[in-house]
Amino acid sequence: MGHSKADKAASRDRVLQIAARMVREEGVTRPGIADLMKEAGLTHGGFYKHFASRDELITQATELALTEGTANMERAARKNEEAPRAGVIDAYLAERHRESPGTGCALVTLGVAAGRGDQHLKEAYEQQIRTYLGLLTDLDDGSEDARAEAMVTLSAMVGAVLMARAMADHDLSDELLKTVADRLKRRTPETAAAAG
Repeated sequence: MGHSKADKAASRDRVLQIAARMVREEGVTRPGIADLMKEAGLTHGGFYKHFASRDELITQATELALTEGTANMERAARKNEEAPRAGVIDAYLAERHRESPGTGCALVTLGVAAGRGDQHLKEAYEQQIRTYLGLLTDLDDGSEDARAEAMVTLSAMVGAVLMARAMADHDLSDELLKTVADRLKRRTPETAAAAG
């Protein structure tokens, strides 16, 4: 690969990474091409050297934003070897995740857009849900209720972060994250089945 092709690929990757961050922060209606290219240190006119259209960029940025969360969840599970499910819950419902939407889980930001979006966005969003459900199910010890419990866990985590980010009352936001994390960590497929 020649130097100019390597530079072009690096510039394209930089634009895509910035767009993925913006999508996680503000959804798919933003970013604008001018702002995006300025942040990437490139000219507005250079955009079309990398992408055929804004829609193409947003599609690719959305896919990237969604899939990057998988590595974060896997890392959180590995970090707590004795209780990997608790590691995921703690990382997801952390203040750091709430305060960092640009690097956080895109399921939180993109739910409404996916619900109203085109088939491609719905499929990308759904695929990420399936990936997370598989990861969470695998963290339980093969219980027949593990998938159902994974659905409850994922729904509670995404909903809690969404609400925590939307609150003006920081103390209530903290309380919500802590309470949901504590309750989820107490649940196992077996305790949920016994309660229900």
